[in-house]
Amino acid sequence: MTSDLIIRNASLPDGRTGQSILCRNGRIAEIGTVPAIAGAREIDAKGYLVSPPFVDAHFHMDATLSLGQPRLNRSGTLLEGIALWGELKPLLTHEAVIERALRYCDLAVSQGLLAIRTHVDVCDDRLLCVEALLEVRKKIAPYIDLQIVAFPQDGYYRSPTAAKNLERALDLGVDVVGGIPHFERTMADGAQSLKALCEIAAKRGLLVDIHCDETDDPMSRHVEALAYETQRLGLHGRVVGSHLTSMHSMDNYYVSKLIALMVEAQLHATPNPLINITLQGRHDTYPKRRGMTRVPELRQAGINVSFGHDCVLDPWYSLGQGDMLEAAHMGVHVAQMTSREGMRWCFDAVTVNPAKAMHLDGYGLDKGCHADMVVLQAKDPIEAIRLKPQRLFVIKRGKVIAEAPERLSTLHLDGRPKSVNGADYAPKPAS
Repeated sequence: MTSDLIIRNASLPDGRTGQSILCRNGRIAEIGTVPAIAGAREIDAKGYLVSPPFVDAHFHMDATLSLGQPRLNRSGTLLEGIALWGELKPLLTHEAVIERALRYCDLAVSQGLLAIRTHVDVCDDRLLCVEALLEVRKKIAPYIDLQIVAFPQDGYYRSPTAAKNLERALDLGVDVVGGIPHFERTMADGAQSLKALCEIAAKRGLLVDIHCDETDDPMSRHVEALAYETQRLGLHGRVVGSHLTSMHSMDNYYVSKLIALMVEAQLHATPNPLINITLQGRHDTYPKRRGMTRVPELRQAGINVSFGHDCVLDPWYSLGQGDMLEAAHMGVHVAQMTSREGMRWCFDAVTVNPAKAMHLDGYGLDKGCHADMVVLQAKDPIEAIRLKPQRLFVIKRGKVIAEAPERLSTLHLDGRPKSVNGADYAPKPAS
C-alpha cells in the first residue's frame, strides 16, 4: 500500500496554477505534472493556494495562554508586561507551562503554523520554563519544528544569575542565544551584554536572536552594537535583531548609516506588527507613533525581514489565535505596504523569510523539499492576507495532520439560495 499523497489543481505562491504535487517518503518528489499512482491519496485543491507552512520567527511560548494570571496588564505597556511576568514566574509549575504550550501548539497546527522560534526566560534559577519547553519540543517534533532561544528577560547583567543560567540552558540543549540590551541598567551594560552574548554564540556555533531596541527612545543604539559584534565575530547571516522599534523614532540621517551597517553584517530583522503597534507609543499624546520598525526601508536595502506573532493571550497581548496571516495583515497596514507587490511580499514575511532567518532545512515548495504545506481557501497570497481563510489541509512530511471544511455562507434572498465564498468576490486587478 503506497503512502504517496498527490495534491491536484493547486495554485502556488509564485503564480503558477493547475499544478500537481507528489509527496513521497516525506519529501516533495515532483511538482508540475504528476500521473495517477495506484493507491495514492489524492486531494483536489480546487485552484486554491498551496503554500509552504507558516513560520513564526518570534514567540514566547512559556507565557502563552496565561492571560489574567495573576492579573491583567492595565496600562498596556511593555514594562508593566515584564513586571507582570515577574509576578507570575514564582507561581509557575512545570506541568502548567507544558499544558499551555501544548494547547497553543494544537492551535498553531490548525492554522498551518509548523515552525516556531520561541524565547524562553532563563532568569528563574529553577529553569522551570526551559525544562518544560525542552520537553514540549520532543513531544511536538513530529508536527512542529520548535527552536528555543535562551532569553534573559530581566537583563543579562541586571539579573544577578542570568549569565550563569543562560549557559546552563544552552548546556541543556537550547538552540539560540538571546538577549535584551535595552533592559540593562545603562546603555554601556547593554552594549557589553551584546559583546558577551555574541561571543558565547560564536564559541558554541549557535544562532543569535536579540530583543533589540524595543523602545520608543530614538537614542537607543543597540542594533548598531549588534551589527558591530556580528561583524567582529564573523556571525554574518546568523543574527536576528527582533523588534527594532526605536528605528521608528530615530533621526533619518542616522538611520541611513545604521541600515548600511546592518546590511554589512547580514543581520535579519523580525518586527512583530501586532505587538509593536500595541505596546509602543503608550507615552505619546498626539500624534502617536506606530512603533514598528522601518520595514520598507530595511527590505529595500536587501535585509531579510520577517513578521513574528510574539504573543498570544499573555501579559503583553490579550488577543491572538496563532494565525500568522493576522501578523501579515497588520504588517500591510502599519508599514503601508498596500501595493500589489508589497502585499505579496508580506506573505513571504510569514513564510519563506522567517524560514531563512531560522535556517530551516528543506523548507519550501521545490522538488526535494520536505513535504510540508498548507492548502488555503484563497486563490493567491494577497487574497490569503485579505481573507485570513480556512486552512483546508495542513500537511507535514506528506501526511495530512489537520483539515477543515470550506467556509461558505448560503444566502436566502428573493427565493434564490446562493453560496458565498469570499475568494470569489475579488476583482481582477488592472495590469
